[in-house]
This record gives sequence, structure tokens and C-alpha cells, in this order.
Amino acid sequence: MDSVRSPEWPVPPQGGLAANSAPGRYALAVGPVTGRAVAPVPDAQPHRPPGTTGVLAGRRNGKAPIPVKIVVAGGFGVGKTTTVGAISEIVPLTTEAVMTSAGIGIDEPGADSEKTTTTVAMDFGCVTIDQSLKLYLFGTPGQARFGFMWDDLSRGALGALVVVDSARLDDCYPAIDYFERAGLPFVVGVNAFNGRLAHDLDSIRWALAIGEQVPLVEFDARERLSVRDALLVVLDRALDRATRDGRA
Repeated sequence: MDSVRSPEWPVPPQGGLAANSAPGRYALAVGPVTGRAVAPVPDAQPHRPPGTTGVLAGRRNGKAPIPVKIVVAGGFGVGKTTTVGAISEIVPLTTEAVMTSAGIGIDEPGADSEKTTTTVAMDFGCVTIDQSLKLYLFGTPGQARFGFMWDDLSRGALGALVVVDSARLDDCYPAIDYFERAGLPFVVGVNAFNGRLAHDLDSIRWALAIGEQVPLVEFDARERLSVRDALLVVLDRALDRATRDGRA
């Protein structure tokens, strides 16, 4: 993780989905295999949390649940804090600060947003899946100026849920690029604001230039069961990676 750069937050493009596509956004060549834009990034070592394979190899009946760290990431105002709060079985730890006039033109949560606070460090919550597994959720800050914290929050994580607002797809590119570079298994969760999406999932996958191997799911950050289902997809993908690494 030390060699992975914190997210880069380029200027949002104009022109809808076509401009939001990876080539249109970064003006870079597209890789021949994945179809994703090729960016000159430093070599990143595959992310392997210490002791992951051995811990997950067997369930410990009658003992404390296995702790699993999951990162909830994404751009500003996409619903990360809401996601953690909706599922956490404890009162979530948040570091919310009131948005002031100094953020006008810098922190833009969207035209229809009623957001008045912002995360300045992290969100934390936890949820017990069953007697053998407990998830610890770490929400990242969304603004570019807090991007330096992503490395610390992602260290030791088994997987990540990248939360996306379908009406502001440009805000999610840095998070997707970050976890691709880190080699950390991730799932893209499209938050259904007001119960609907601005675009269908196929169009969103195309605009994000993510391969079929990356799960893309729709969920509602306000609904506990919906968040649970999204996190279970993250867990399934992370366990599959850990199993394959154990066999390698």
C-alpha cells in the first residue's frame, strides 16, 4: 500500500456519459485487454492483508467472530456516511463537520442534495454477519484534500465498496482507479437516490470502463437490508480472492 498513490481528483468533464467514459475523461489510450484507460502510475504491489488466508481458511466454532475490515469509499456526497450508519449495530463513529461558505465551488454534493455536513476524517461502524464473522466498516472522506488518508484507512482491508451517485459519475473515477492500483477487491455500489437511477447499470458499467469481473450492484444507502446485500457481495468477492491466493 505504501507505493499506491492517494486518489487523484480531476476536473469534472462536460457532456454526459460519453465524456464520463475513461478515454473521454482522461484522454488516455485504452488498454487492449480490460478496455480501461492506461495511466502512468507507479508499480503497486498486490494488496494482501497480513494473515488473511490462514484466518479465513477455517471457521472457529464457539469462538469470537473473525474480524474483517471493509472500506466504504467514493466521491463527495455519494452516501458513504449514510451507508455505514444504516447497517452499523453500534452508534457509528463519524467525524462530521458543518459545511461553510468556504466550500462553495469546491465541495459540490449535487443540485438536489440537502447535505449540510461533511466527513473530515473517517466513519466507523460494525455489523455481525453470523457467529463466525464480523465486519468492521471504515468510511473514507470524499474530498480531494483528504485523499492522503485513504492509504491508512485501506491498510489491512479485505475488500471495498465503492459508492457511486449515478447522476455524478465523474466523482467516482478516483476511487475506482485507487483500488485497481492497490489490487484490493472491490464492488461498485450505485446508490439509488430517491429510489431511482439516472442511468441503467449497463450504461454505468460502460461509462466507468470496468470489466465484467467487477460486480456492479444497485442499492439504497438508507435501507439496512439493501446495504447488507451490497456488503455481502463485497465479502463474497473478497473471500473468493483470499481462497484463490491461498491455492496459488
